Amino acid sequence: MATQSLKCPNCDKVVPIAGDQSRLVEHSLTQHAMKTIRASEKTTHTMECRGCGARIEVDGTSRAAECPFCGSDYVLADREADAVIPDGVLPFQVDKNRVGELFRQWLKGRWLAPGELKHLYQKDRLQGIYVPYWTFDAKVNARYTALGGRHRTVTRKGADGKTEHRIVTDWYPTSGNLRHFFDDILVPASEKIDARLLRRTGYYGTQQIVSYAPEYLSGYGAECYTVDLNVAHSEAVGTMERELESMARSEVLSRYDEAADICVRADYQEETYKHVLLPMYSTAYTYKGKQYRVLINGQSGRVEGDYPKSPVRIGMIVFAVLLILALVYWYSSGPHMRADTLPVWEEGQLYDYEIEEEAAWAYSEDNLPT
Repeated sequence: MATQSLKCPNCDKVVPIAGDQSRLVEHSLTQHAMKTIRASEKTTHTMECRGCGARIEVDGTSRAAECPFCGSDYVLADREADAVIPDGVLPFQVDKNRVGELFRQWLKGRWLAPGELKHLYQKDRLQGIYVPYWTFDAKVNARYTALGGRHRTVTRKGADGKTEHRIVTDWYPTSGNLRHFFDDILVPASEKIDARLLRRTGYYGTQQIVSYAPEYLSGYGAECYTVDLNVAHSEAVGTMERELESMARSEVLSRYDEAADICVRADYQEETYKHVLLPMYSTAYTYKGKQYRVLINGQSGRVEGDYPKSPVRIGMIVFAVLLILALVYWYSSGPHMRADTLPVWEEGQLYDYEIEEEAAWAYSEDNLPT
């Protein structure tokens, strides 16, 4: 049994954690093996958001009063729910001091955002929360059929006598076998976070997942899962099928120039799953009556979110582009370039022009104009 320590983000207290690796197990899909803890035995409280309805388990020492997903007020749930004990947890790798700086840097990089947006950052509103996920493993034996195309050049003479070259593709039936082990296919178990925004925060290194201990929730919240296991399993199978098709396509293209009509028949064996908690910082802010959300990956520190665009700055960019186009048009089709404005030379007439030679300029520091 390995012992780790966790620093509370609120009080900086170091809490020792005894990690039991035997609890980090893969459950067979043939039986619903999730463990639960009764509400009367919990050390956390079930909070419910008045705005989006999210249900979050919070540590008894948590001082958060706002939902990390929408910014609305938390209230104690009418009924304490039984909690599903996660199989594993990925501890936060980014502390709150660093995450605040990451958020400020992200704001500074939004050059289309209004200037006053940088003043909206509030440390207490950037909350750390564990997001529920399902992970799926499977050993797959698959057979695929497809059409492989080979290119060849056909040469013939046209009606005008000129030689023409044309590329044609000859198609051949082909097939093959695939064997692959899928490890930790992640499927979010949350319906309260925008899936598009969640994907943009990047991937998690699941190799760092450890067995669950309640001390990991010290100072953090954990959202209760809202995506059923069967629904998540169907999504995971879809991910595996797309990966198998991509693998089959790569195999066909290793022998042919093109691939088409790929059909994969897969046999899934030894399928298992885990219920895990992954770290995320979340905040919501309101600007001119509209709400925006920002997520920060608690492992990698990647920041993704929505932000308002300044009409003034967008207008300046549009004006600058139009000005450049107008200058290009003026120089390319202005009067000094038109043939009908050039002088007409008459035979026998003398023209006196004073030619000014342009002085050469040596670009050195000593010759710079003062």
